[in-house]
Amino acid sequence: MTTLPAINTGAQEDTQDEAAVSLLAQPKVQLCCSIVAGALLIAGLLGRHAGGIEAFEVLYWLSLAIGLVYGVRAAIIALAERRVDIDVLMVVGAVMAASVDHAEEGALLLVLFTFAGALEELAMERTKREIRELHGIMPDRALVFRDGDWQDIKPEDVLVGEEVRIRPGDRVPVDAVILEGVSSIDEATLTGESVPREVAAGDAIYAGTVNGEAVLRAKVTRPASESSVQRILEMVTEAREQREPLQRLIDRIGQPYTISVMVLSLLIFLVWWLALGRAPGDAVYTAITLLIVASPCALVIATPTATLAAIARGARAGVLFKGGESIDRLSRIGAVCFDKTGTLTKGRPAYRELLARDGARANRLLTIAGELEQDSTHPVAEAISLAALNAPDHEQHPTVVTDIRSVAGRGVVGRWEGREVRVGNLALTEEIVNPATRAWLDSTLAAVRTDGQLGISIAIAAGDADQPGEAGVLVLRDEVRHGADTLVHELHELGIKPVHMLTGDDEIVARHIADDLGLDGYDTQLMPEDKVAAVEAMKQSTAQRKHAGGHHHGVAVIGDGVNDAPALAAADVSIAIGSIGSDAALESADIVLLSEDLCRVPWSMRLARATRRTVTVNITLAASIIAGMGLAVVLGSLVEVRIPMAIGVVAHEGGTVIVVLNSLRLLWFAERIR
Repeated sequence: MTTLPAINTGAQEDTQDEAAVSLLAQPKVQLCCSIVAGALLIAGLLGRHAGGIEAFEVLYWLSLAIGLVYGVRAAIIALAERRVDIDVLMVVGAVMAASVDHAEEGALLLVLFTFAGALEELAMERTKREIRELHGIMPDRALVFRDGDWQDIKPEDVLVGEEVRIRPGDRVPVDAVILEGVSSIDEATLTGESVPREVAAGDAIYAGTVNGEAVLRAKVTRPASESSVQRILEMVTEAREQREPLQRLIDRIGQPYTISVMVLSLLIFLVWWLALGRAPGDAVYTAITLLIVASPCALVIATPTATLAAIARGARAGVLFKGGESIDRLSRIGAVCFDKTGTLTKGRPAYRELLARDGARANRLLTIAGELEQDSTHPVAEAISLAALNAPDHEQHPTVVTDIRSVAGRGVVGRWEGREVRVGNLALTEEIVNPATRAWLDSTLAAVRTDGQLGISIAIAAGDADQPGEAGVLVLRDEVRHGADTLVHELHELGIKPVHMLTGDDEIVARHIADDLGLDGYDTQLMPEDKVAAVEAMKQSTAQRKHAGGHHHGVAVIGDGVNDAPALAAADVSIAIGSIGSDAALESADIVLLSEDLCRVPWSMRLARATRRTVTVNITLAASIIAGMGLAVVLGSLVEVRIPMAIGVVAHEGGTVIVVLNSLRLLWFAERIR
């Protein structure tokens, strides 16, 4: 039901009148009014039938009047916009019922219609509230360093490049990069992650998240209006306005259907009266009852209530659906292609261990390697430097490396205690070691590579007789994301197979990742165009399921939203993961998973399927009530078994209430995310 929107007359309205209209338009007020109207109707019925006092009939009319306050205004607005919708049908039905001496049934229609409309609006408010909570996380103040002092200003006035200060417990005002400080950031409001993220200098932080235990100084990277959370809010808002194909069809046929119901009801009246010789009152009663039960209230809201509830539930868990169509297509996925680097894995190599040549001191080699790599921004160099700093006995091995310089494409060289040291590939380090050590490095690096790991050699040149050369291999590996260990099992439980990996890496690395995770298959050394071809081939193979009548036949591509754009575009559904700060992901993907937890992939698919089931149940119920009650009214009348209008009203409005409540269940869809 359409609640009371304000009518723009183009003239200045009285303030008190506007306030009254605004108050009446509130869903809670509408709900209360419908309850009062219902109480008056019940009191009138009880008094009329128990005492036989006709004076109680005035309560019917009071109840009817309350319903008309909402119904007539909504109907007038619809007609003013040249629409003949459900509001018009209900008002016509109620007025016609009252005109043939059935005011109590007309009142019952409007009482339940107003009540169901209020519930529908409250349900919509409930889903919107989930989204408004995202707005609530935005801070309204920021501490900015200006004119030699820290100033408290609005976040929207902060400029890119300025420094902001975030105190413990404060919300981050804008997207920024940390300049100073080590703390933890609670991103639960955006990503759904319950564990705070540890951050330090160089790490990105995002507006709306909460700083933990230490003061941070950060450099602003985006204005508040372009922050990640603001773009997420805009995306969710746009998603709410989108329509699934089925809903677009319902919207398109809504008005023709409504007009058809009115015409059919008029024809029923004329045929029953003129052709069948029924009394005019009986013919009108049958026509009005048919008009009521054939009204598509529940059918119209069957899809949008479920879709909005799913969008709101997903947003709360850090899963952003770009509209109902994305949810519907995700629910039909039968196969998945994952990118490797940055998707199945973190995309950042992590130090595992240092394998030292006989006689070499592993701790000292690690410390020297950290010194050599400390100024490099290469991911491998950063991992080595961090490992050296975090070594338990780091302070026990102080060292100073001088004359540090990089050798393009090979590594870094320097001097330690007068001896040359090198970190990099074998071609760089083998030049300063003896043949036996060179052979050891070669075989060790080959073994590390066979295990699917990355090996970096380090060597110290020999000094005098008491200073033999030393060598070792730093072992690194791109670690898999959280949730990857159960990912394939959970997808298989959903009937999604194959779970395939597409990567530009070589066979050895890909095979180890595939074996560790239990993937169904993988393709290696792929260029972007090769990934597109692989996706198209999988779509052709899964299309056979569609021809066989299977529900799950689409192909989803899950990537980092940056270098996987062609493959994402080729997929039936594109999903970007771990992308709170990625502009490319927010723009290109159908669905964005803000968390880096891969458990959200199967969870989002379960939510999408639950949404499709909910929509199916809603539409089946609504259509069954319309068809079943419509036939019952017509056929019953033909055999002179009149279906009471009250039963038609209860069936019609009861279906609407059930559809709303069934859709709201999605707001409490189970987490099942570790």
